[in-house]
Amino acid sequence: MTSAALRVYAGPAARARLAERGLQPEDVHLVAAAAGGPKGLVLGPLDRYLFGQWLPRSTHTVHLVGASIGAWRMATGALPDPVRGFERLTHDYVHQHYQLEPGRTLPTAAQVSREFAQELHDFFDGHIDALLAHPRYRLHIVTSRGRHVLGREGALRTPLGYAGALLSNAFSRRSLGAWLERVVFSAPGEKLPVDLNDLRHRQVRLTAENFRPALLASCSIPFALKAVHDIPGAPPGAYWDGGITDYHLHWNYPSIADGLVLYPHFQKAVVPGWLDKALKHRHRATPFLDNVVVLAPDPAWVASLPNGKLPDRKDFKRYATDLAGRMQVWQRAVAESERLADELAGLLSRGGGLAADPL
Repeated sequence: MTSAALRVYAGPAARARLAERGLQPEDVHLVAAAAGGPKGLVLGPLDRYLFGQWLPRSTHTVHLVGASIGAWRMATGALPDPVRGFERLTHDYVHQHYQLEPGRTLPTAAQVSREFAQELHDFFDGHIDALLAHPRYRLHIVTSRGRHVLGREGALRTPLGYAGALLSNAFSRRSLGAWLERVVFSAPGEKLPVDLNDLRHRQVRLTAENFRPALLASCSIPFALKAVHDIPGAPPGAYWDGGITDYHLHWNYPSIADGLVLYPHFQKAVVPGWLDKALKHRHRATPFLDNVVVLAPDPAWVASLPNGKLPDRKDFKRYATDLAGRMQVWQRAVAESERLADELAGLLSRGGGLAADPL
């Protein structure tokens, strides 16, 4: 299916199901949300439509899985008023600003961590208990826990450890587990119905005590933010961005029985880990994605955005102290992305089968 802004992609099993009965809210058992920083801004209108209007039409349990900004998005989806939450998320992300120290063009990692931790505190203040006890949604926050030399953050050991992780990952994704392990913090309730044995991993109960540090860790890009150490209820050590181990959550989803994975994404490819970005052979679809439906912007539409691309972290350096310039560009991209939600609503309102392009 091709339209002015939105593309629908799906694995083989999902394509067959869409062709037969279209996309129904009761078919979605899991919603996935990738890391990717500012790229996730264009998904705000889709998130508002899905969580505000579409998913509430069903009554079954839905698992919400996210890494980095994806974790923030999925936690927002579980709020009592997700539409208002997503509006605030977009506003706060676009308007983020750090008072720079003299002579610096970018803030320090310590400053970003400190101010972002305060943002998360204010954003979710008073809502954590309700979020964790949501009657339908089960939140799962993905983090990356350092092992051995990466077990603690340090000026020398951190770059050495990530150099080792980069080399090991180039040889084999599974060998990444020698340096980092996937740790998933899961809200109480139904167990995450996904086989995670493709990579060294642990699952930890998500509680009111560890919610904020787990979410902060999931968003803590190495060297841009500080690691979060010794999260309550989890194994000791340094925790970083969940996108390091699971950039786009390329998981073994067919282990979900008789259900679809809905994936609002900013591109077609579902890249396994952050260290795989340069390894194009790992960007291809695999049988892991057979029951996945990806909603993504059309590349031609992306090319029509300011600077011909999605907002990204490079914009912080590109605009440096020109805060108004960056905000204007990001706000234009967000405004244009309303078309993604409008087109999806139009597609789903037709009823009947839905055509999708192969992943």
